[in-house]
Amino acid sequence: MNATRVVIADDQVLVRTGFRMILMSEGIDVVGEAANGDEALRVVRETRPDVVLMDIRMPGMDGLEATRLILSESAGGGGGSGSGSGSAEPAPEPPRIIILTTFDLDQYVYAAITAGASGFLLKDVSPEHLVAAVGMVRAGDAMLAPAITRRLVERFAVPTVNPRTEALHKDLATLTPREREVLGLLGRGLSNAELAARFHLSEATVKTHVARILAKLNLRDRAQAVVVAYETGLITPGVA
Repeated sequence: MNATRVVIADDQVLVRTGFRMILMSEGIDVVGEAANGDEALRVVRETRPDVVLMDIRMPGMDGLEATRLILSESAGGGGGSGSGSGSAEPAPEPPRIIILTTFDLDQYVYAAITAGASGFLLKDVSPEHLVAAVGMVRAGDAMLAPAITRRLVERFAVPTVNPRTEALHKDLATLTPREREVLGLLGRGLSNAELAARFHLSEATVKTHVARILAKLNLRDRAQAVVVAYETGLITPGVA
């Protein structure tokens, strides 16, 4: 695998410098920096990174709106001619976005996940944890502390009836009983290792189950799976 390419978006120069030094010391390429959401959009378009470290509170466009726009542009294939003869260039894989903030506030975390972020970390994260988080989301996993996951989703993701959840209920029907069970435990924040121990399976088998769940539900990563588990009522808040 090629070196991971990262963009850092934060309005504080010292924060960007510190993160850049930590990541580059571990062989991770920092291919661009931004001081606000507008700059982040431009830099991501120019550099096509694998991972974006995105601050929430920045002047002008904040990190949540920038996250939505970056992921919606990638999903729409932004640019390129679609219908001529010959092979149309496929849309680039959207970057994974980790939200970074000094504010451990539930509404920010939930807004970040629903915007499409793959993780949420506080800025006082240790260097080792930061590097591990970048590696995890690059590999397609989600980086969110289980305690934060459960707390925020139980508070905000109440089951609702709307076209989105109706479609999700139909998709849930395509899951096998084991896959529904795995999804429920994903929603409670269990890691692959914990799932493997629970079901007496190898981690490779667990990863296969998770990959099938994400594909059937058309989800990008585990963070979105957590939200779906609660929004569809598969998990009832407050019930262990």
